[in-house]
Amino acid sequence: MTEVKKEVKKEVKKEVKKEVKKEVKKEIKVKSNPFELNSNNVKAFGVWETKNIEVIDRGLKRYINLNPIYVPTTLGREIKKQFWKSKKPILERLMIRLFVTGHAGKKHKRSSGIFTGKKNIAYNTVFNTLNYIEEKTKKNPVEVLVRAIEAGAPREGITTIEYGGVRYPKSVDLSPQRRIDLVLRWLTQGAYQKMSGTKGRKRIYQTLGDQIIATSNFDQTSLAFSKKFDLERQAQSAR
Repeated sequence: MTEVKKEVKKEVKKEVKKEVKKEVKKEIKVKSNPFELNSNNVKAFGVWETKNIEVIDRGLKRYINLNPIYVPTTLGREIKKQFWKSKKPILERLMIRLFVTGHAGKKHKRSSGIFTGKKNIAYNTVFNTLNYIEEKTKKNPVEVLVRAIEAGAPREGITTIEYGGVRYPKSVDLSPQRRIDLVLRWLTQGAYQKMSGTKGRKRIYQTLGDQIIATSNFDQTSLAFSKKFDLERQAQSAR
Protein backbone atom coordinates (compact mmCIF):
# COMPACT_ATOMS: atom_id res chain seq x y z
CA MET A 1 0.00 0.00 0.00
CA THR A 2 2.80 2.41 0.82
CA GLU A 3 4.39 1.89 -2.60
CA VAL A 4 1.08 2.53 -4.34
CA LYS A 5 0.62 5.76 -2.37
CA LYS A 6 4.11 6.94 -3.34
CA GLU A 7 3.45 6.29 -7.03
CA VAL A 8 0.12 8.13 -6.84
CA LYS A 9 1.81 11.10 -5.15
CA LYS A 10 4.50 11.22 -7.86
CA GLU A 11 1.91 11.20 -10.64
CA VAL A 12 -0.08 13.94 -8.92
CA LYS A 13 3.05 16.07 -8.51
CA LYS A 14 3.93 15.65 -12.19
CA GLU A 15 0.46 16.69 -13.30
CA VAL A 16 0.52 19.70 -10.97
CA LYS A 17 3.91 20.78 -12.30
CA LYS A 18 2.72 20.51 -15.89
CA GLU A 19 -0.35 22.60 -15.17
CA VAL A 20 1.73 25.22 -13.35
CA LYS A 21 4.17 25.43 -16.27
CA LYS A 22 1.33 25.89 -18.73
CA GLU A 23 -0.16 28.70 -16.65
CA VAL A 24 3.22 30.40 -16.28
CA LYS A 25 3.84 30.24 -20.04
CA LYS A 26 0.46 31.83 -20.69
CA GLU A 27 1.20 34.65 -18.26
CA ILE A 28 4.70 35.35 -19.63
CA LYS A 29 4.60 37.73 -22.57
CA VAL A 30 7.63 37.97 -24.83
CA LYS A 31 8.95 41.51 -24.78
CA SER A 32 9.78 42.71 -28.26
CA ASN A 33 12.85 44.78 -29.01
CA PRO A 34 11.79 48.43 -29.41
CA PHE A 35 14.59 49.02 -31.92
CA GLU A 36 13.33 46.17 -34.12
CA LEU A 37 9.79 47.49 -33.92
CA ASN A 38 10.77 50.90 -35.21
CA SER A 39 13.41 49.74 -37.70
CA ASN A 40 10.86 49.77 -40.52
CA ASN A 41 10.40 53.51 -40.08
CA VAL A 42 14.12 54.35 -40.01
CA LYS A 43 15.37 56.17 -43.11
CA ALA A 44 18.82 57.22 -44.23
CA PHE A 45 19.41 60.76 -42.95
CA GLY A 46 15.76 60.62 -41.88
CA VAL A 47 14.66 61.20 -45.50
CA TRP A 48 15.29 58.25 -47.85
CA GLU A 49 14.21 54.64 -47.52
CA THR A 50 16.82 51.94 -48.04
CA LYS A 51 15.06 48.77 -46.93
CA ASN A 52 13.16 48.13 -50.18
CA ILE A 53 16.13 48.76 -52.49
CA GLU A 54 17.15 45.60 -54.33
CA VAL A 55 20.74 44.90 -55.38
CA ILE A 56 20.53 43.31 -58.83
CA ASP A 57 24.15 42.18 -59.05
CA ARG A 58 24.23 38.95 -57.03
CA GLY A 59 27.98 39.14 -56.53
CA LEU A 60 27.68 42.49 -54.74
CA LYS A 61 24.50 41.76 -52.79
CA ARG A 62 26.25 40.63 -49.59
CA TYR A 63 28.70 43.53 -49.68
CA ILE A 64 26.34 46.48 -50.11
CA ASN A 65 24.87 47.13 -46.69
CA LEU A 66 21.49 48.87 -47.01
CA ASN A 67 20.19 48.21 -43.50
CA PRO A 68 18.05 51.14 -42.30
CA ILE A 69 20.14 53.52 -40.20
CA TYR A 70 19.52 57.18 -39.45
CA VAL A 71 23.15 58.27 -39.14
CA PRO A 72 25.31 56.11 -41.46
CA THR A 73 28.36 55.73 -39.25
CA THR A 74 29.58 52.77 -37.19
CA LEU A 75 32.44 54.54 -35.33
CA GLY A 76 34.84 51.72 -36.21
CA ARG A 77 33.01 48.97 -34.32
CA GLU A 78 33.88 46.27 -36.85
CA ILE A 79 37.44 47.38 -37.54
CA LYS A 80 39.10 44.41 -35.80
CA LYS A 81 37.00 41.80 -37.59
CA GLN A 82 37.77 40.15 -40.89
CA PHE A 83 35.87 41.58 -43.86
CA TRP A 84 34.64 44.37 -41.57
CA LYS A 85 34.09 46.76 -44.47
CA SER A 86 31.15 44.74 -45.76
CA LYS A 87 29.32 45.47 -42.47
CA LYS A 88 29.54 49.22 -42.95
CA PRO A 89 26.63 51.09 -44.55
CA ILE A 90 27.39 51.86 -48.16
CA LEU A 91 26.84 55.57 -47.49
CA GLU A 92 29.52 55.54 -44.79
CA ARG A 93 31.95 53.87 -47.17
CA LEU A 94 31.29 56.68 -49.64
CA MET A 95 32.03 59.23 -46.88
CA ILE A 96 35.32 57.52 -46.03
CA ARG A 97 36.38 57.61 -49.68
CA LEU A 98 35.93 61.38 -49.66
CA PHE A 99 38.75 61.75 -47.13
CA VAL A 100 41.58 61.24 -49.67
CA THR A 101 39.99 62.18 -52.97
CA GLY A 102 43.01 64.17 -54.13
CA HIS A 103 45.39 61.25 -53.70
CA ALA A 104 45.34 59.09 -56.86
CA GLY A 105 48.20 56.61 -56.66
CA LYS A 106 51.46 58.56 -56.67
CA LYS A 107 49.79 61.68 -58.02
CA HIS A 108 48.21 64.45 -55.99
CA LYS A 109 45.52 66.76 -57.31
CA ARG A 110 46.41 70.03 -55.55
CA SER A 111 46.25 68.31 -52.15
CA SER A 112 45.59 64.92 -50.57
CA GLY A 113 41.94 65.77 -50.05
CA ILE A 114 39.88 68.49 -48.42
CA PHE A 115 38.00 66.18 -46.05
CA THR A 116 40.90 64.42 -44.32
CA GLY A 117 39.81 63.71 -40.75
CA LYS A 118 36.65 65.81 -41.09
CA LYS A 119 33.77 63.38 -41.07
CA ASN A 120 31.17 66.08 -40.39
CA ILE A 121 32.06 67.78 -43.67
CA ALA A 122 31.95 64.46 -45.51
CA TYR A 123 28.59 63.71 -43.86
CA ASN A 124 27.11 67.00 -45.05
CA THR A 125 28.60 66.51 -48.51
CA VAL A 126 26.97 63.09 -48.94
CA PHE A 127 23.66 64.48 -47.66
CA ASN A 128 23.80 67.38 -50.13
CA THR A 129 24.82 64.97 -52.89
CA LEU A 130 21.75 62.80 -52.30
CA ASN A 131 19.53 65.89 -52.36
CA TYR A 132 21.15 66.97 -55.62
CA ILE A 133 20.61 63.52 -57.20
CA GLU A 134 16.97 63.51 -56.12
CA GLU A 135 16.40 66.93 -57.70
CA LYS A 136 18.02 65.82 -60.95
CA THR A 137 16.52 62.34 -61.35
CA LYS A 138 13.31 62.47 -59.27
CA LYS A 139 14.29 59.03 -57.90
CA ASN A 140 15.50 57.62 -54.62
CA PRO A 141 19.15 58.82 -54.59
CA VAL A 142 20.34 55.82 -52.57
CA GLU A 143 18.98 53.52 -55.27
CA VAL A 144 20.74 55.62 -57.93
CA LEU A 145 23.99 55.20 -55.97
CA VAL A 146 23.50 51.42 -55.86
CA ARG A 147 22.91 51.34 -59.62
CA ALA A 148 26.06 53.41 -60.15
CA ILE A 149 28.08 50.96 -58.05
CA GLU A 150 26.72 48.03 -60.05
CA ALA A 151 27.46 49.76 -63.36
CA GLY A 152 30.95 50.99 -62.45
CA ALA A 153 32.28 47.96 -60.56
CA PRO A 154 34.82 46.10 -62.76
CA ARG A 155 34.67 42.31 -62.96
CA GLU A 156 38.23 41.69 -64.14
CA GLY A 157 41.57 43.22 -63.24
CA ILE A 158 45.27 42.79 -63.88
CA THR A 159 48.04 41.40 -61.73
CA THR A 160 51.74 40.97 -62.49
CA ILE A 161 53.41 37.57 -62.59
CA GLU A 162 57.13 36.94 -63.03
CA TYR A 163 58.80 34.15 -65.01
CA GLY A 164 62.59 34.02 -65.22
CA GLY A 165 63.03 37.63 -64.20
CA VAL A 166 60.50 38.90 -66.74
CA ARG A 167 57.17 40.31 -65.63
CA TYR A 168 53.94 39.69 -67.47
CA PRO A 169 50.43 41.10 -66.92
CA LYS A 170 47.79 38.48 -66.14
CA SER A 171 44.04 38.95 -65.96
CA VAL A 172 42.30 37.95 -62.73
CA ASP A 173 38.75 37.99 -61.42
CA LEU A 174 38.16 40.70 -58.82
CA SER A 175 36.53 39.97 -55.49
CA PRO A 176 33.25 41.76 -54.66
CA GLN A 177 34.95 43.77 -51.91
CA ARG A 178 37.61 44.98 -54.33
CA ARG A 179 35.02 45.85 -56.97
CA ILE A 180 33.14 48.14 -54.59
CA ASP A 181 36.35 49.73 -53.31
CA LEU A 182 37.43 50.59 -56.85
CA VAL A 183 34.14 52.10 -57.99
CA LEU A 184 33.80 54.23 -54.84
CA ARG A 185 37.37 55.45 -55.29
CA TRP A 186 36.77 56.36 -58.92
CA LEU A 187 33.50 58.15 -58.15
CA THR A 188 35.10 60.39 -55.52
CA GLN A 189 38.28 61.00 -57.52
CA GLY A 190 36.26 61.91 -60.59
CA ALA A 191 34.15 64.32 -58.55
CA TYR A 192 37.22 66.00 -57.06
CA GLN A 193 38.93 66.33 -60.45
CA LYS A 194 35.81 67.85 -62.00
CA MET A 195 35.47 70.27 -59.10
CA SER A 196 39.10 71.41 -59.35
CA GLY A 197 38.68 71.76 -63.13
CA THR A 198 35.76 74.17 -62.77
CA LYS A 199 37.86 76.46 -60.50
CA GLY A 200 35.15 76.84 -57.89
CA ARG A 201 32.16 77.19 -60.20
CA LYS A 202 30.82 73.84 -58.99
CA ARG A 203 30.73 72.45 -55.47
CA ILE A 204 31.91 68.96 -54.59
CA TYR A 205 28.38 67.68 -53.94
CA GLN A 206 27.35 68.75 -57.45
CA THR A 207 30.26 67.05 -59.21
CA LEU A 208 29.87 63.92 -57.08
CA GLY A 209 26.17 63.80 -57.90
CA ASP A 210 26.93 64.22 -61.62
CA GLN A 211 29.45 61.37 -61.47
CA ILE A 212 26.98 59.05 -59.74
CA ILE A 213 24.18 59.87 -62.19
CA ALA A 214 26.44 59.45 -65.23
CA THR A 215 27.81 56.13 -63.98
CA SER A 216 24.32 54.78 -63.27
CA ASN A 217 23.40 55.65 -66.88
CA PHE A 218 26.50 53.83 -68.28
CA ASP A 219 27.88 57.15 -69.52
CA GLN A 220 31.58 57.05 -70.41
CA THR A 221 31.99 60.70 -69.45
CA SER A 222 32.10 59.50 -65.84
CA LEU A 223 35.54 58.54 -64.56
CA ALA A 224 34.28 55.34 -62.90
CA PHE A 225 32.72 53.88 -66.04
CA SER A 226 35.65 54.86 -68.28
CA LYS A 227 38.14 53.36 -65.79
CA LYS A 228 36.11 50.17 -65.65
CA PHE A 229 36.06 49.96 -69.45
CA ASP A 230 39.84 50.47 -69.70
CA LEU A 231 40.64 47.96 -66.94
CA GLU A 232 38.44 45.23 -68.41
CA ARG A 233 39.88 45.89 -71.88
CA GLN A 234 43.43 45.47 -70.53
CA ALA A 235 42.41 42.32 -68.66
CA GLN A 236 40.88 40.88 -71.82
CA SER A 237 44.11 41.42 -73.76
CA ALA A 238 46.17 39.83 -70.94
CA ARG A 239 44.24 36.54 -70.78
